[in-house]
Amino acid sequence: MTDRSPKLLVDALGAIDLARGFVANCSLAGYLEDKMRRSAVERQLEILGEACVRLSRLEPSWIDSVPNLKLAIDLRNRIIHGYDSVDDEIVYWTVIDDLEPLKAVLGKLLSARGWLT
Repeated sequence: MTDRSPKLLVDALGAIDLARGFVANCSLAGYLEDKMRRSAVERQLEILGEACVRLSRLEPSWIDSVPNLKLAIDLRNRIIHGYDSVDDEIVYWTVIDDLEPLKAVLGKLLSARGWLT
C-alpha cells in the first residue's frame, strides 16, 4: 500500500457514511421527490467511485478482491458520464443495500495500515 492509500480509504469511507446518512430514514418515494438529497447522494458516490478508481490503480488486485469496489467505480462512471440516464431507484437501493460490504473491507484495509476509522 502506498502512502496515498490511507487518504483515499478515508475519503471513500467518508463518502459511504455521508451517502448512507443522506438516505437514512428516507423512503424511496421521499428520495425520488427530493432533488437536493439525490444530488448530495450522487456527489458522494462520485467521490467514492473516484477514490476507488485511484485505489485500484495503486492496488490493482483490489478490483477483484474488494467486494463492490468495481460497483462503486461503475456507478461513478454512470453518474458522471451518463448523468441523463441515471436511475434514481437503483442509486437509492445501491446505497441502502450494497455499500456496507465495501465499507467493512475498506475499514479493515485502513486499520491494517494503522489508521483508525
